[in-house]
Amino acid sequence: MGRLTGRLFVFFTTCLIAFIAYSSQIFVIWPWYGRELSIELLQLLVPFNILVGLLLWNYAMCVRTDPGGVPPHWRPDINDEDGYEVKKLTRSPRYCRTCQNYKPPRAHHCSQCKRCVLRMDHHCPWVNNCVGHFNYGHFVRFLFYVDLACSYHLAMVTRRIWSDTTFWDEPSGRELIFIVLNFATCIPVLLAVGIFSLYHFYSLLGNTTTIEGWEKDKVATLVRRGRIQEIKFPYNLGMRRNIESVLGPNPLMWCCPTVPPGNGLKYPLAEGDDSAGEEWPPRDPEAYVHPDTDPEHNFQLPPSPWTYENGSLNPTLQPSSSAPRRRKPTPTSTAAQGPYASVPPYHPDYNREASHRAYSTPNTEEEEEEDYEMNDAIGRPREFVRRGSEGYEVRQIDREQLLKQYIEDNTAQPGRYNLYVPDPPSEPDSGTDLDDEQVPLAEKLERWRASGV
Repeated sequence: MGRLTGRLFVFFTTCLIAFIAYSSQIFVIWPWYGRELSIELLQLLVPFNILVGLLLWNYAMCVRTDPGGVPPHWRPDINDEDGYEVKKLTRSPRYCRTCQNYKPPRAHHCSQCKRCVLRMDHHCPWVNNCVGHFNYGHFVRFLFYVDLACSYHLAMVTRRIWSDTTFWDEPSGRELIFIVLNFATCIPVLLAVGIFSLYHFYSLLGNTTTIEGWEKDKVATLVRRGRIQEIKFPYNLGMRRNIESVLGPNPLMWCCPTVPPGNGLKYPLAEGDDSAGEEWPPRDPEAYVHPDTDPEHNFQLPPSPWTYENGSLNPTLQPSSSAPRRRKPTPTSTAAQGPYASVPPYHPDYNREASHRAYSTPNTEEEEEEDYEMNDAIGRPREFVRRGSEGYEVRQIDREQLLKQYIEDNTAQPGRYNLYVPDPPSEPDSGTDLDDEQVPLAEKLERWRASGV
């Protein structure tokens, strides 16, 4: 998302909040109370404006507060008693290829912000910022005040309509228009933000981010399929401590913007965890089996994360996909492709050893010459095929031409078939024989019987 687009999102969100908050007071509630200041009007609008003020305050803090980035040249402490997060494949400290820096626990790279964010939850376009360690508390409070303010707003406008049906206090045309507009904007916002806030309140109680929620779903799937044993989430400290890790230790200040505890580079782990020593998220044992590690090996951070095998660079830089193309067909692969008999099963010569091999493209120059000579031997021009990612591309086959060519190929082999070539009809020697050919067969039969008698 570009800088201008993000600012437009923030401007649209601010205008939506201002319209719902102040159009209802100016064009609906104020005319309803006769455009006069009273104690009842203040009792109705002061709490609502306090909620709107806290809402805008937390929204501004969420937009302007930096979620937290990884310090330059930061390295994990490999001698820490609590351990450090590692990559699944190499079991080395997590490293960001884009930022070219090591990543602390629970940090992830944001493609929109183009950097690694501490305790990244998600990138929110409505605040034009990433939601991370230092502004996640402001984001949760913003959702909480949106729910309260919208609920209060709906109750206030509904009370205005209820008074119309009870005391026959009909609203004017302009009031009616703004009542409809406030309902049309406030109800969708309350439903959308309400569902979204319920998910984040649940994540807050479990000390889980959105990304870690996806990881927990994958782990639950592996446990359900019996691939791994159930593993406790390492950052779940209990409901009270989970809330304090985001909103602060003082419950009286949970509803006010505060600075979250910690620096975002290290997080306390749950005590008494049965999964101590296990990595999070756990890997699928069927997807990757890691070789046994040397217990006497002393791990040291390499100067560069780009290593190959024992610290050396890849010497050949040879792609692995090119080897099968140059590899000659093995007997197993040849047997899978053929051979195929040149005659149908009901033919007398079906059980003979002679058969045609499967069609294939030549892999070497010698095979190309053999195919060329074989095609020339039977008098056919060489046919070229093109191999693609999904198979071989050949010309369309004409069934009549294929049958004719098949007959010519089989009859051309010496000694395979005895061909019968009928003699051409001979011309009659005399006129008697010519006349005799004109006589019907039945009349010839009567003459033969008469001559025999």
